[in-house]
Amino acid sequence: LLGENGAGKSTLMSVLFGLYQPESGVIKKNGEVVKIDNPNDANDLNIGMVHQHFKLVECFTVLDNIILGVEPNKMGFLQKKQAREKVIALSEKYGLHVDPRAKIWQLSVGEQQRVEILKTLYRGANVLILDEPTAGRAPQEIDELIGTMRALVAQGKSIIFISHKLHEVTAVAD
Repeated sequence: LLGENGAGKSTLMSVLFGLYQPESGVIKKNGEVVKIDNPNDANDLNIGMVHQHFKLVECFTVLDNIILGVEPNKMGFLQKKQAREKVIALSEKYGLHVDPRAKIWQLSVGEQQRVEILKTLYRGANVLILDEPTAGRAPQEIDELIGTMRALVAQGKSIIFISHKLHEVTAVAD
């Protein structure tokens, strides 16, 4: 999704993710009209969003950030071991290596982005919205991100890549 700054790309994707409500029209997924009133509805439809400005709690661990809001429990007891195993499996499957025990404030921007992507995958996202994912990233981090996106697509995931720079979009499409 390409357009100048201020063109409304992020706003449009925020509607798709349930952060804003559409003033008109409908949202369809797989040809069927769906109602997305909030991000939980989007998650239930397997739509995840990685915002340009991350939504992570800096003093929490990677694992705690990923499971926040969907903590697995059994009879009221938190099942962190099960969650850690799932996060590690997703990390290995998609090449999103990050230590689940690390505190967010200790991570580079690229590693924090991996946490955000893992958070969407943990919730079952098949459609990932990446809002300006290359903004402020070093060339090596951009190369890693493009590799990650290709791995996600190879595994059947769909990616909506939001950018205002044509060369970023074409680098992903190559």
